[in-house]
Amino acid sequence: MSIEQAIDLVRQALWMALILSSPILAAGLAVALVAGLLQALTQIQDQTISFVPKILAMGATLALLLPWLIARLVEYSQFLILEIPRTLAGG
Repeated sequence: MSIEQAIDLVRQALWMALILSSPILAAGLAVALVAGLLQALTQIQDQTISFVPKILAMGATLALLLPWLIARLVEYSQFLILEIPRTLAGG
């Protein structure tokens, strides 16, 4: 395996991690912004008011997108498994 192949595999893995995590993190960010705005308006500064809705929103997003996430992981895994012979051959 050449250095270029190794770098390409790491780049693809990082890109896949970004694609898979971004919807869940975006849901958490949106809920955090709304909760922060409500906390600023009401001047209630309790950490659980922000934490619990974020966890619930992220869990709901994960449950909703789980089939899509698994399909992307299966595609990526199939690609990696099919690339094993080419990688071992050095091509």
